[in-house]
Amino acid sequence: MESIEVEIYGQVYNLKGLADPDHIRELASFVDAKMKDVQKGTGTADPHRVAILAALTITEELYHLREQYHAMKMTSEHAAQRLLELTESLPEKK
Repeated sequence: MESIEVEIYGQVYNLKGLADPDHIRELASFVDAKMKDVQKGTGTADPHRVAILAALTITEELYHLREQYHAMKMTSEHAAQRLLELTESLPEKK
């Protein structure tokens, strides 16, 4: 595992992970941007508070995407089942 240096909200972190270093940098950049957005939106300068609010914002987005995924999965499963039922009811060709 190589160490990857990233900066999040003005703090430098050395992260180690099995993921691609560019992917880790992208994730860190995403968190940094969220924290900066939260800071602008709330006006608070407390980094701990900004981090908690950013985590809640990211979690809200994750939950929303999970709900969308679940709904799409149910729709596709229903459509597949309906297609199977329709094809089973077709007369057999000889």
